Amino acid sequence: MADENQELRKVGLKVTLPRIKILQMLESAEQHHMSAEDVYKSLMEQGDDVGLATVYRVLTQFETAGLVVRHNFDGGHSVFEVARGEHHDHMVDIDSGTVIEFHNDEIEALQRRIAADHGYELTDHSLVLYVKPLKPQ
Repeated sequence: MADENQELRKVGLKVTLPRIKILQMLESAEQHHMSAEDVYKSLMEQGDDVGLATVYRVLTQFETAGLVVRHNFDGGHSVFEVARGEHHDHMVDIDSGTVIEFHNDEIEALQRRIAADHGYELTDHSLVLYVKPLKPQ
């Protein structure tokens, strides 16, 4: 819990029990991308009494403070992941909604090259591939 307290203070947020619980939930979750509803349900299952409105408010505060990143994948609501500072891209399984993280140096280099070819420097990007399982042949 001391780590979470420190993280909250470092970004200028007051240490409160709901903030600590939500940050712990996001950091320890097996599923790296959680919606506000996912966080709320998990907290309820653990017996933590944190309202859904509080979860939404805290996640927005975390996003503003740079603790989490919000993603809006097609066909769904916002999901959040802890901001770890390491760039990665995403694939979304259109059948199950599962989000898969990946990093590919060739794709990164190609994107920088494309920007340069058009007279620009790449400063940031978001790549999401929408996929479905291959059918056995």
